[in-house]
Amino acid sequence: MAETSFWDSSSVQEDVLQDYKKHKNVLESYRELENRLQDAEELTALMESKDPDFKDLLREVKEISQAVEDLDIRLLFQEKEDRGDAIVTIHSGAGGTESQDWVDMLFRLYTRFCEGKGFEVQVTDALEGDEAGLKHVTFLVKGEYAYGYLKSERGVHRLIRISPFDSNKRRHTTFALVEITADIDDDIQVEISPVDLRIETFRSGGAGGQHVNVTDSAVRIIHLPTGITVQCQNERSQHQNKAVAMHILKARIHERMLTEQQEKMQAKKGEHKDIAWGSQIRTYVFHPYTMVKDHRTGHETGNLQRVMDGEISDFIEAYLKKERSL
Repeated sequence: MAETSFWDSSSVQEDVLQDYKKHKNVLESYRELENRLQDAEELTALMESKDPDFKDLLREVKEISQAVEDLDIRLLFQEKEDRGDAIVTIHSGAGGTESQDWVDMLFRLYTRFCEGKGFEVQVTDALEGDEAGLKHVTFLVKGEYAYGYLKSERGVHRLIRISPFDSNKRRHTTFALVEITADIDDDIQVEISPVDLRIETFRSGGAGGQHVNVTDSAVRIIHLPTGITVQCQNERSQHQNKAVAMHILKARIHERMLTEQQEKMQAKKGEHKDIAWGSQIRTYVFHPYTMVKDHRTGHETGNLQRVMDGEISDFIEAYLKKERSL
C-alpha cells in the first residue's frame, strides 16, 4: 500500500484493502482476547469459589472460550463470499406433517444459532403446513461471516424419531433440504433479461403469526432458462416483495454460475467432488438413542438437545477443516 503504483488500479486497491481489513480484524480480535485472558488469569489467582464475583469470572471465561472458538473457525474461511450475508431456504421432503414439522425444527435450530452469533434473521417467505410446521421457509441472515458459517449446512438433513403425529407411536424417518446461497453485493452485476422472467402475484398463504405477515401483494418470480423460482410475501407492498425476490434470484443465479465454473475446473483436473445440494449430509436420531452424525466428516455427538438449541459450531469447524485439507 506504500507503493505509489498501488493507487493506480482501483480493482487492486479493493482486493488489497479487503485483505488488509480482514487480517487486521483477526489480529485485533486476537490481541483483545489475549488481554481478556490475562485479566481473567489474574482474577483467578486472587479469587476463591465463595467470592460473590466468582460467577461473573466463570461467565467471562466461558465467553472467552466461545470467542476463541469463533476466531479459530474464522481462520478457516477462504472464499471472498464467506464474509458476507446468507440466504437460507429449508424445504420439506416426503412425509407430510412429519417432514413439515422437521422444517420448523431446523428453522428454530438455525434461528438460535444466528442469535448466538449476533446475526440478524429476516424471514422473506414461509408457507405453513396443513396441520403443523412449515412446508418451506426462506430467510436472510445478515452479519459478518454469516455465509462462511452457514454454507456447511447445505444439503439434506435426515430425522429419525417416534413421530408425535403417529397414534401408533412408530418410528419415522423424514428429510428436509437446506439451501444456502451467498448474498451478493450490489456491485456484482448479474444480467437478467426481462423476457426470461415470469412474474406472478398472489395472496400470502398461511395463518401469519411468527413466520409471515398476511398481505395481498406476494410475488413469485420464475427464471425460465434455469427454472429457478423465488418468492417473497413478507414485505408490506408488492414493490418491496418484488425487489427482495429479484435480489434473491440474482444471488441464486450467481451461485449457480460459480458452481458450474467450479465443476468445469474439477473436470479439467480429473477430480470428482460432490457439491450437489441434494446430498444427504447429516442424521439426527431421537430414538432409540440420541445422536447427531455428519456423514461428510464423521463428526458426531450424543448431546442432541445441545445441537437442536443451535450449538453446531463443532460440526461447522469439522467441515471447514476437511474442506481446507482437500
